[in-house]
Amino acid sequence: MRNLLLLILTVFTLTSCDKDDDKPKTELEKLPPATQTGAKTFGCLLDGVAFVPGNQNLAKNCVYQYVNGYYFSLQGSTYPKNQLIGLGLSTDNLKIEEGKIYILQDKIDGNASGLYYFGDDITGIYELKRTSNVEKGEMKISKLDFTKHIVSGTFWYDIKDGKGVIHKIREGRFDMQYTN
Repeated sequence: MRNLLLLILTVFTLTSCDKDDDKPKTELEKLPPATQTGAKTFGCLLDGVAFVPGNQNLAKNCVYQYVNGYYFSLQGSTYPKNQLIGLGLSTDNLKIEEGKIYILQDKIDGNASGLYYFGDDITGIYELKRTSNVEKGEMKISKLDFTKHIVSGTFWYDIKDGKGVIHKIREGRFDMQYTN
């Protein structure tokens, strides 16, 4: 009887183990969840690799304000291997609304745009590139709460760097508290 009890306990223990715990996360699983609570998160896939800003000062910044027009700006940055990489979204004299999709294109009055910033401390190469009427994308505002100052949404875009390489930003999501 004792051996049977030990066998049952062993079988139960072995079958209740979760083998997925040892499995490495996919790049998509490394992104923050798509929430709408003001969780201060920002992330996307940059050329298939998870891009998630750290928690250090100015790694994530979000502003939505009215100054002779509505201006929205959201940026996140990382600093791997002496290289600053920043991605962001903005509007110029364009009011954002919950549930609306905005085409990310040229940075001109009345448009929304995406940005890519790259800086290399070793080579001294620095560049700021934006979406265009050729390399475009989309931003969807899924939540805009004026009382709690929360803006949440999703995005994707393509952007060409100074060497002509087109970077693909995909599966983007943000859930930020904005300042105004």
